[in-house]
Amino acid sequence: MKSLIATICILSLVGMVVGVVAQGADTASVAATVTVQNISVSVTDGTVAYGTLAVNTTKSTLAGELADLQTATNDGNVTESFNIRGTDSGTWTLGATAASNVYVHKFSTNSGTLWTALTLVNQTLATGKAVSGTQTFDLQITTPTVSADYIGHSVNVTVQATI
Repeated sequence: MKSLIATICILSLVGMVVGVVAQGADTASVAATVTVQNISVSVTDGTVAYGTLAVNTTKSTLAGELADLQTATNDGNVTESFNIRGTDSGTWTLGATAASNVYVHKFSTNSGTLWTALTLVNQTLATGKAVSGTQTFDLQITTPTVSADYIGHSVNVTVQATI
């Protein structure tokens, strides 16, 4: 009887070992890819030459004046929004109304129907521009009513891409 119990115990242990060894492993893989987002904007033609203007004079890039429409393009790989801002220049300060040494720079996205004064802080130029999408805009300047100097001023405009 003892040998029968011993045999059953041994067979049970062998069965457990064989059962564990007999279980196989199964694997699967996940195909994973990633693309780093690229936020990028370009502006063409990117240059406006207003020329020599008298004090308190307004000139724009509209077709009847300079005919120099600017185009911002989403050069990135995600949908972007565009911001726009102006800058102070030498002795001139950017403002909403022309004054002594204060010039006004505006932008329009609808051929001059509505002009928005640029500030030193980003403002929305366009939203939801798909990859390769564009936004055209015109610029308009009003020189100061009085100028402390009569040299060329760089009245640059910055366009920024964001998501």
